[in-house]
Amino acid sequence: MQGTNLKKLLRTVEALADLGPELTADRDFRQTARTMLSAVMEAAGAREAVLFSFGERPSLLTSVDAQGFALLPEPSLIPLLPRHVHTLTAAAGPVPLNSSTYDVFLSSNGNVAPELFKCICPLKVRGKLAGVIALGRRPGDAVYEEDALDAFEMLSHYVALAIQNHTLGQTLAQRVSENLRLLASLHGFYDNALEAFATAIDVKHVNIHGHSLRVGRYSQAIGEALGMDPSDVASLRSAGYLHDIGKVAVDKRLFGKASKLDAEEFREMRDHTVVGHQIVSQVQFPWPQIPEIVRWHHERGDGSGYPDGLHGDEMPQAVRIVALADTFDAMTSERPYRERMSVGAALQELIRMTPQKYDPQALQALLIQVRRDAVGSNRIPILAPEVMNLSATDVDQLASTLQHRISHDKIFLT
Repeated sequence: MQGTNLKKLLRTVEALADLGPELTADRDFRQTARTMLSAVMEAAGAREAVLFSFGERPSLLTSVDAQGFALLPEPSLIPLLPRHVHTLTAAAGPVPLNSSTYDVFLSSNGNVAPELFKCICPLKVRGKLAGVIALGRRPGDAVYEEDALDAFEMLSHYVALAIQNHTLGQTLAQRVSENLRLLASLHGFYDNALEAFATAIDVKHVNIHGHSLRVGRYSQAIGEALGMDPSDVASLRSAGYLHDIGKVAVDKRLFGKASKLDAEEFREMRDHTVVGHQIVSQVQFPWPQIPEIVRWHHERGDGSGYPDGLHGDEMPQAVRIVALADTFDAMTSERPYRERMSVGAALQELIRMTPQKYDPQALQALLIQVRRDAVGSNRIPILAPEVMNLSATDVDQLASTLQHRISHDKIFLT
């Protein structure tokens, strides 16, 4: 008898040693659960067993793995009443079941009959229920004696930790997924709302309909070509939509004037950056850079811009990107005082003014996207087909010219 008990103890110790790597294995939890359940069945001498995880709201046992049962639903579900949760949590180790105790620990309202189980062991971590292991019959329908229950209890502590970690991981993944869905929904709402704002901003100027939408699209494309984080790309797109919001305070007649603005008119026009900054600063956006982009999108690297005369690195990268996108669309759009430039001519002029006024990395990224349009690899082209007048070779030549200017001015990009 003592020899038999010693052998069972040794098998239990071996099972414990085997479970250590299982708890930390980087693989599907179903495989880990199967290995753990097999170890429990071996130690307890069971022919049938089910591993349940416990979830709250609603209180429910859900099978993770089952072995030995001929017919068992997948998954097996057992709803629990508060009294069931209480008795399971209060139980100290494995509990043999019989006709008088089934209803004490388990509900019969699920898709599996509790009468299939002969013994259960609540799995608890720090006093909280994490799951349940339910054992079915033993060979010859033998009862679960004390040494089998002891082995069962020893292994259950390890299984409890594993099931708790799995449940926490699932909960975290679910929360992250829900947060991402909510964030995507919020971003979709912001996009739709800001697109409407962008359209409203451009209403005053009959010649620039769609300008703010295009600046948002160009800014997004530049950010994507630079490999920026999706949240930063979303920030660029939104800032592009809103960059001219201060123009709602500018006299409408100035937008249609065919001749050069006088000093007073120019002052009123340039104040749209400050007015826009005041407007957006009062709004809590998900992207904190929007106010500075709205204020500084007319700043230039050589300090010739407005309203603050910033130089080079004083301008954040996002500002430099939107400034370039704004200028590119202005050049390629018709104005009352001039005709629009072709895409090629506009890019040549931007290259001529880079790096003195415009950011070379941003311009390189714009050229990348224009080239993608030229070869048809952009899923959604950034340029309308009617304005795209460049071949891939043309864009390559422009990129080469830009590289020469960067090297000539001894600007080394990191």
